[in-house]
Amino acid sequence: MEDEAEMYDGVRAQFPLSFGKQSKPQTPLEAIHNKTLRSSTTTSTNDLPSLSSSSKAWLTSLRNPKSSTNDDSIGPPRPPLDNSNSNPNHDDDVVVGPPRPSAAQLVSADEEEEMIGPPMPPPGLNVGDSDSDSEEEEEEEEKENRYRIPLSNEIVLKGHSKVVAALAIDHSGSRVLSGSYDYTVRMYDFQGMNSRLASFRQLEPSEGHQVRNLSWSPTADRFLCVTGSAQAKIYDRDGLTLGEFVKGDMYIRDLKNTKGHISGLTCGEWHPKTKETILTSSEDGSLRIWDVNDFKTQKQVIKPKLARPGRVPVTTCAWDHEGKCIAGGIGDGSIQIWNLKPGWGSRPDIHVEKSHSDDITGLKFSSDGRHLLSRSFDGSLKVWDLRQMKDALKVFEDLPNHYAQTNITFSLDEQLFLTGTSVERESTTGGLLLFYDRAKLELVSRVGISPTCSVVQCAWHPKLNQIFATAGDKSQGGTHVLYDPTLSEKGALVCVARAPRKKSVDDFEAKPVIHNPHALPLFRDQPSRKRQREKQLKDPMKSHKPELPVTGPGFGGRVGTSAGSLLTQYLLKWKSLTRVPLQQGGMIKETWMDEDPREAILKYADAAAKDPKFIAPAYAQTQPETVFAKSDSEDEEK
Repeated sequence: MEDEAEMYDGVRAQFPLSFGKQSKPQTPLEAIHNKTLRSSTTTSTNDLPSLSSSSKAWLTSLRNPKSSTNDDSIGPPRPPLDNSNSNPNHDDDVVVGPPRPSAAQLVSADEEEEMIGPPMPPPGLNVGDSDSDSEEEEEEEEKENRYRIPLSNEIVLKGHSKVVAALAIDHSGSRVLSGSYDYTVRMYDFQGMNSRLASFRQLEPSEGHQVRNLSWSPTADRFLCVTGSAQAKIYDRDGLTLGEFVKGDMYIRDLKNTKGHISGLTCGEWHPKTKETILTSSEDGSLRIWDVNDFKTQKQVIKPKLARPGRVPVTTCAWDHEGKCIAGGIGDGSIQIWNLKPGWGSRPDIHVEKSHSDDITGLKFSSDGRHLLSRSFDGSLKVWDLRQMKDALKVFEDLPNHYAQTNITFSLDEQLFLTGTSVERESTTGGLLLFYDRAKLELVSRVGISPTCSVVQCAWHPKLNQIFATAGDKSQGGTHVLYDPTLSEKGALVCVARAPRKKSVDDFEAKPVIHNPHALPLFRDQPSRKRQREKQLKDPMKSHKPELPVTGPGFGGRVGTSAGSLLTQYLLKWKSLTRVPLQQGGMIKETWMDEDPREAILKYADAAAKDPKFIAPAYAQTQPETVFAKSDSEDEEK
């Protein structure tokens, strides 16, 4: 056996190294993830927002130049020394390292004991900038390790032409739905997506209506799509339409007597536990609970409590973690909560008047049922204690919000909650993603997503440990996915590492040709050009040579087009005796137009009297003498 192996090695040595099947070089994962790295991860509350991979404008703002007396100096500034203690041999060179101590300290140190390590700075001198920077970095690292926020890498799921206002990730984290103001819904599959990050399906639920909310069912086999129309739709996991809820009668005043919404929808969510129940809110001023097995009527109609009779829109709605409580944000700025119990009605159990000064865009319950988060157009985020709803626990202000779908969400362990901000005209910060500590109720981190696009929806998936943030403006939109290769799992890690397959010769597909001789002429195969030309030569109409243009008397620029069926055409066509063409004159010469008509007729008077041919022979027997009418002038003379 050893002899055979040596023989094969000797034979293999005669072939070049490129002979045989070559193994494809694989790119290491580190190099792949380095392409999606963000320039910085988190920042403290006093610093500027961190830099996104798509925003280079913030790079200069993150660099704070250190102020120093000497431009060439490196490290902390040098302390002033007395002239008496100065070294005469010292030159003004570049100072590197810690500052020099004073002479008194050196003497005292020598008297007491030997100094080990770098000398201490003088008592009146501040600590160097490097020490403070290192301490801040350590604090940031501790915060990052404590909260474990995945922010090191970023990818963007593109495809929309306007702002992305709806986002939904299924419970397994394999499929992502994004809805936009461009009226479309795009479906992304992490398991089948490569590094091109292209969606595998695009839907248009309702033509001309914005997509406002998306929600997966508890089993992730169906999802709810809420648009600006009055009818919500249910789709299956692959994007096929399962049904559309009915629209109510807009001429009925009492909303409880209608079978569905009569105005545009604002929000909708699937029940967190029951897969047959969903909740929707509308501009008609009502919330409705539906059964997905019955698209013709709703199960329950909820009318919020109002100070004055009328129709105030319900801007948003939400289920609690167990599905036993419903919260609604009303257009008058109030928050109303209903507990689902036997015999419950439209009267809310909790009613907070004037909770916000403007429309509420997002509500979120905590999983333990203690806190409620609310987001509003007034640029604030409020934390409420459900046991005491009179006043908010904490109010975070100066959070610009220009979209009715801006939401709030919790982290994995609910230690943090996060929300997005909109871009203002004169602002230079751009769209941000803000992280708050739930226990301390303080801002932990600000992350820059885009310098020109607003952040609308955000989500922190529990299984993937990845943060999703939708952004966009009037001309573009996308979903930013933030992840960390050391903390996150699957999701973006899978699709980024999967390179797109190269096209080969085997990918060529010829278009199928179907031959059906008995089909209609519209579906018949086109004949060859040779046969078409032969057929046209046999056709007398198509092969007829066009006639030359004709000048002279005629109709429509031509004479004799009707093959001589008229007397005038016959007289003008050919000369009877000489067979001279019309151009030289026919039976009537061309000079007749210049002659006097009376003289031309009287020329034939003598010939007609001697040898009558036409009219006279017909009346020769009955009327031998021609009787002509006498002129009136002769009668008058008599």
